[in-house]
Amino acid sequence: MSIYGKAIKAVILDWAGVTVDYGSCAPAQAFVEVFRRHGVDITTAEARGPMGRAKRDHIIEIAMLPRIADAWNKQHGRSLLDSDIQAMYDEFLPLQLEVLARETKVIPGVPAAISQLRDMGLKIGSTTGYTRALMEVVVPLAAAEGYTPDVVICADDVPEGRPAPWMNFAAAQQLDVYPFGSIIIVDDTKVGIKAGLNAGATTVAISQTGNSMGLSAEAVAALSPKDLRSRLMTIQDEFRSAGAHFVIDSVADLPDLIREIQSIAMVD
Repeated sequence: MSIYGKAIKAVILDWAGVTVDYGSCAPAQAFVEVFRRHGVDITTAEARGPMGRAKRDHIIEIAMLPRIADAWNKQHGRSLLDSDIQAMYDEFLPLQLEVLARETKVIPGVPAAISQLRDMGLKIGSTTGYTRALMEVVVPLAAAEGYTPDVVICADDVPEGRPAPWMNFAAAQQLDVYPFGSIIIVDDTKVGIKAGLNAGATTVAISQTGNSMGLSAEAVAALSPKDLRSRLMTIQDEFRSAGAHFVIDSVADLPDLIREIQSIAMVD
């Protein structure tokens, strides 16, 4: 079903890799470190795999990878237990707080794009796999750099994180916006796109600033134009295969996309 011809009332955006933390580097660092502290080395790619999920669920998915499960067995002489997951999660939270305080920066172009969306009459919601305690660090840092959404819904505000749609439902309820056909969900992970689809919303995937690219702004700038294009094309194909309605490089491109959707809606 085409999403064109629909008037857009609100956008609900993810945080890391979408509006803050170019490359979604902060959570990846914390996951690598917490496993290292328990004697198991994981790669950044392995740390990024479940990105977008609630953080305890994220740790479980990493731990279930065959290579990681085998490494844990060799290190500890037994399979990983739920108590091990809880111990790593308990260590992860303060570690992530430290990293967030150091790494949280608003992605270039986001404040201007959000201002344009508000000028267009749209409400601005947000969801995150971070807990409320973690967002108490992120929100004021983002606000100091010009980004303040109308609503912030965290993973521990709802019964289940992504790909369940509950965070999106909670954000829409607080924004007082419906139906979901009038809402755009913006995310940089496949599980986030799935959560948007499960909510019945139009989904927009972020390719360049997000987890799939997984590079800082400086690292992206150092890529050759050919290399950058190749990486973006691969990411775009992956997101489209995951069901994303649109793929854009960054939130800075979102106002133009929504103007296109709105203009077709007005013609219809």
